[in-house]
Amino acid sequence: MNAKGDLIARALTLGLGAPTFEAETHGPPHDRRFRVTVRVGGQVLGGGGEGRSKRDAERVASESALQALDGTAPATPHGASPTQERWPIYGAVLAGALDAALEFAPEDATLDDVRVRAARMYRDLLRDLGHGPDELDSPGEAL
Repeated sequence: MNAKGDLIARALTLGLGAPTFEAETHGPPHDRRFRVTVRVGGQVLGGGGEGRSKRDAERVASESALQALDGTAPATPHGASPTQERWPIYGAVLAGALDAALEFAPEDATLDDVRVRAARMYRDLLRDLGHGPDELDSPGEAL
């Protein structure tokens, strides 16, 4: 499992924007500890993470943020429902949706326009295949 990659894909698919990872370093040079906080749309998502390396702290923070998106952790981003259903992440399908959205985007389309179109395509494909939430009022519906 690639928690950080899964988190980025999930946040983009849900139309929340790309998460940012803020790292702090604590302790003496021979015993460094890292603390990472994940933000989506300026809001803290999940409980953060700590580790002996920045990479480990980002992984733990990403896992916590994914739990928040799944509604199994107390913190959720602004506008997200804590009881929303989990959307599966299929990297190849998501990449294909991004490629298709970019290919068919008007020349004056912004990156956000392409991202939103790709998220809609991905969401609709998963729904058609029976792999996504059926609720019409899910956060991804606003895409």
